[in-house]
Amino acid sequence: MKPRPAAGRRLANLVVSSLATGSALLGMLILAWIIWVVVSRGLGAFNLAFFTQLPTPPGMEGGGLANAIVGTLVMTLLATLVAVPLGLMAGVYLAEFAQGSRLADNTRFSANVLIGMPSIIIGIFAYALVVVPLGRFSGYAGIAALAIIMLPIAARTTEDMLRLVPNTLREAALALGAPRWRITLSIVFRAAKAGLITGILLAVARVSGETAPLLFTALNSPYMMTSLGQPTPNLTVTIFNYAMSPYPDWQQKAWGASLLITGGVLALTLFTRYTLRERKT
Repeated sequence: MKPRPAAGRRLANLVVSSLATGSALLGMLILAWIIWVVVSRGLGAFNLAFFTQLPTPPGMEGGGLANAIVGTLVMTLLATLVAVPLGLMAGVYLAEFAQGSRLADNTRFSANVLIGMPSIIIGIFAYALVVVPLGRFSGYAGIAALAIIMLPIAARTTEDMLRLVPNTLREAALALGAPRWRITLSIVFRAAKAGLITGILLAVARVSGETAPLLFTALNSPYMMTSLGQPTPNLTVTIFNYAMSPYPDWQQKAWGASLLITGGVLALTLFTRYTLRERKT
């Protein structure tokens, strides 16, 4: 077998490395560009009224998005409390207790399909499941839609992270007589903690910018949230409505709400990574 010339291999390596590096730089450039545009256009909307006051009527300047901020935080928090434990348990089942079973294969396939499913379809499903029986839009329907979106992400991420933990840790604990559930909670979870938290953050980041599911479920409201059984204000639908409006003040607030969501997800991610790094050191 005739070997390839060394010059050709070096050239191919240089071309592939250059393309890979260029692709990485392009992705970073696009991210930096998006962040710059959002910051430059949205920072001017930040003031005390933006965080503490209710929206003003159409065409009137001033006011804020306090109701949408509260509604988004409440629905995201409750959806996380519903979806993350279920996703963790499903991931533990797939990684630890059901390897090679038909149920595990079907569960994994279903989770993959749900991850790739357009969020508007999940919104329609939540509309038929919750809104139609109740006869009204509500925060409960929005929570259901967001939880459905988060569940497969948490499950698949948990499975992938737990599979990265070496089996030698499990075997050592089994040799010491530890029960399987305790091994999973005390050893495997601790070893995969960083990856599990990253998966939870990915799920939260995914639903933080979802608009279509909430249009069919929580809808929106110009008033402060008093009950999840009624249409619930939220930032994403507010951004959609304000960005489509002809009022410059509303458009400015839409950029401010976009910056608030982006900054919140970024701050949560950086804080979590910094905390995990400090504990490791």
